Amino acid sequence: MPLVRTRSARYIPAMTEPEKAGSKEARRKRLFFRAQRRGFKEVDLIFGAFAEAHLAALSGAELDAFEALLEAPDQEVYAWLQGHAPVPAIYDNTVFARLKGVCQRKSPTWNV
Repeated sequence: MPLVRTRSARYIPAMTEPEKAGSKEARRKRLFFRAQRRGFKEVDLIFGAFAEAHLAALSGAELDAFEALLEAPDQEVYAWLQGHAPVPAIYDNTVFARLKGVCQRKSPTWNV
């Protein structure tokens, strides 16, 4: 299975179409793992907290949107979440809005 290459090397390969068609539970587990291990600690915490709270309830289309966000470069995602850069239209959806909501909580708790 080829590794995904973006601006930075990825150690966890993106899911192929046959893997996406597999067990929904296996896909959720894989996405949960990837959400917590992106490589940029702040983004790991945000994505991990989101995944823990929302992943089980996401629809198939929402899982696709979440996976697309996991493929985006860490520094860019962090800038979007902090409001320092505009969110590209491809990522500006309800899943991103809920992800950003994790950053805006009054008393956040993080899984460290």
